[in-house]
Amino acid sequence: MPSSADVVPVVIVGGGPVGIGLAIDLGLRGINCIVVERYSEPQPIPKGQNLTQRTLEHFHFWGAEGELRAARTIPNHYGIGGMTSYGTLLSGYRYDWLQRELVRPFYFCDNERLPQYATEAVLRRRAAQIPNINTLFGWTCERIHPDEGGVDIEITNRDGNRRSLRVDYVVGCDGSRSIVRDQAGIRQTRSDHDRLMVLLVFRSTGLHRLLERYPGKSFYNVLHPELDGYWKFFGRVNLGTTWFFHAPVPAHTTRDNFDFRRLLHEAAGAEFDIEFDHIGFWDLRFALADSYRAGRVFIAGDAAHSHPPYGGYGINSGLEDAVNLSWKLAATLQGWGGSGLLDSYDAERRPVFASTARDFIEKSIFDDRDFLRRHNPSVDRADFEAAWRERQSGARTEVNAFEPNYEGSPIVFGPPGAVSSAIGSHGYAARAGHHLTPQPLSAGKNIYEELGSGFTLLDLGSPNAFAQEFRRAAHRLRLPLKVIQDSRADGRERYDASLLLVRPDQFVAWASDEAIGDPADILRRVVGGDP
Repeated sequence: MPSSADVVPVVIVGGGPVGIGLAIDLGLRGINCIVVERYSEPQPIPKGQNLTQRTLEHFHFWGAEGELRAARTIPNHYGIGGMTSYGTLLSGYRYDWLQRELVRPFYFCDNERLPQYATEAVLRRRAAQIPNINTLFGWTCERIHPDEGGVDIEITNRDGNRRSLRVDYVVGCDGSRSIVRDQAGIRQTRSDHDRLMVLLVFRSTGLHRLLERYPGKSFYNVLHPELDGYWKFFGRVNLGTTWFFHAPVPAHTTRDNFDFRRLLHEAAGAEFDIEFDHIGFWDLRFALADSYRAGRVFIAGDAAHSHPPYGGYGINSGLEDAVNLSWKLAATLQGWGGSGLLDSYDAERRPVFASTARDFIEKSIFDDRDFLRRHNPSVDRADFEAAWRERQSGARTEVNAFEPNYEGSPIVFGPPGAVSSAIGSHGYAARAGHHLTPQPLSAGKNIYEELGSGFTLLDLGSPNAFAQEFRRAAHRLRLPLKVIQDSRADGRERYDASLLLVRPDQFVAWASDEAIGDPADILRRVVGGDP
C-alpha cells in the first residue's frame, strides 16, 4: 500500500468488470493504478451475461479471451441466442431474438455469454498478473477531496483501518449509487418508468426439460398484454439446473407477500420444480449523469449510466467506457495527450449511451407496448398471427442499427454536422468515428493482430513520403504510432481509403483516399491538441 506521501496516477473505485477492465487496460499501457473494491469475492448474482463481439475484442487485447471462453457456464456446443414468446414460454408463438451473430463479419471476435461473476473472476486473475495494478479488495471509498493539483481519497476496510491517498485522477466505477459521482457533485437526469422489478435466481431441472423443445437457446423473454411492453425474462445460468428471472411486480411486493412460484409457472405456461437461491428487487429506471467528468474525477459504467437489463447493453457499454477513457488517461499522464483529450471522453461516450437508452432500450419497450395494444389473438387471430410473423426477423433491424460511433467527436475527422450516437450502420468502409472492421493482411495475419497499442497508420498504397511525414510528426509530438504498409487488395480495398489512422481503441480517427493535409495537424487534432 502506498504511503500518504506517494502520488498514485489513477485510483479506480469499484472493482466490478468495468473497474477491473479499466485497470487492466491502464496497466497494459504502463500506468500504475489502484483498484478499491469493497467485496473480497465476486457476488454470485447472475447479471451482465451477454457479451458482444466488440467486448470480446477487449478481452483479446487484454490477453484474457481464451480464459473467458473457458469460463462459460453453458457448454460450447450449446447456443447462446435468445427467443421471444407471446403469453407464455410454451404458447407456440415464438421467434428468435437479438441475433447478434448477424454482425459477426464486422468484428474480430465471436460474442460470448456467461454470468458477470464468472467474467469478474477472469478479470481479477488477469489483473493479478499485471505488476502495475494494485487491487485492494475489502476496502471502501469514504471520501474524495478534489483540487486543482489532484485528489485526496480516504478509504477504509472492514477492520476499521483507514488510509489516505494522493491521486492524479480518480475514476468512479462504483455502480448506480456511486459515492464518487455524488461527492464530485455530478448530477443525474432520470427517466423513471415507475416499475418495481423482481430478480429471482432458482434451480430447476423441470424447466430445462420443458424447454428442450427449443434447443440452443440461453435466454427467453415473454410478452404479455398485461405488462404493457415490459418483459418476463428467463435466462440460463448453466445448462440444466440454474436460472434467473426478471419481471414487473406490484409496487409493494416483498419476499413474503407474493407467490413467486406461481409467477414463474404462469410465465412458463406449465408447472415445474423450483428451489429459490435468491429473491431481490430493483427499480426499472434510466439514469444518465449530466457529465462524465468533474475536473480530475471521472465516472464510468453504472456510475455514469444505468438502465434496465434489456438487450444486454449495460456491461458492454461500461467496458467501452473503460477502453475509451483508458488510452486518454494514459496519453495525458505520459505527456502526449492534448489539453482537450480528457474532455472527449464525455463528448463521445455520453451521447452514445443517451442514444442507446432512447433509441434501443426504451424504443424496444414502447414498440412491444404498441404491438400488444394493437394485436390480440383472442380478438382477431389472423391479424395477430400476420403481425407476429412480421416480427420474426430476430431483431435484425435493431442488431444491424446498433453501431455506436463518434462521428460528432471533436477528436475525429467526421462529416460536418455529424453527432455521436449508438445508431449507425455496419459496413466495411473505414469511416472516421467508427469501429475498424477487421481484414486480413498480405502477411497472413489479421489487421487486429498487428495494431499497435498507440495509434496505427494503415498505408495501403499512398506515396511513401507521406507515411514518413506521419512518422516524423509523431516523433516530434512524442505520440506512439505504428505504420503498417500493405496493398489495397484481398479485402482491404473494402476500406475505401488508402490511408487509415486508427486510435488505440480501434476506432478510425481519420481516413483518406489521398495524401493530403498536414500529418502534424491531423495528429494534434486526434489527441485533443490545439490546431
